Amino acid sequence: MVVDAATGTILAHKKPKEPLAGGHDFDKLLAGLDAGKARAEELFEREKAAFGDRERLLGEKFDEALKRAHEDPDTGPPKRPFDLD
Repeated sequence: MVVDAATGTILAHKKPKEPLAGGHDFDKLLAGLDAGKARAEELFEREKAAFGDRERLLGEKFDEALKRAHEDPDTGPPKRPFDLD
């Protein structure tokens, strides 16, 4: 870094060089890639199973809502306050 002595402003700045690949060797990077693939595959399988079960859960929720609708039928819109006069 080069600083002007009179004004104190920075004239030039050179960033230090970072090691290639963050300082990791090829085998370590490859192992990280394999771990990422395995994690993605596990997440995909978990979401796939949840999506398959989703249809059954939505069906049960719909049946329950339909049963409640038949037990307590709609009586029309609620009365407005000025209709009570």
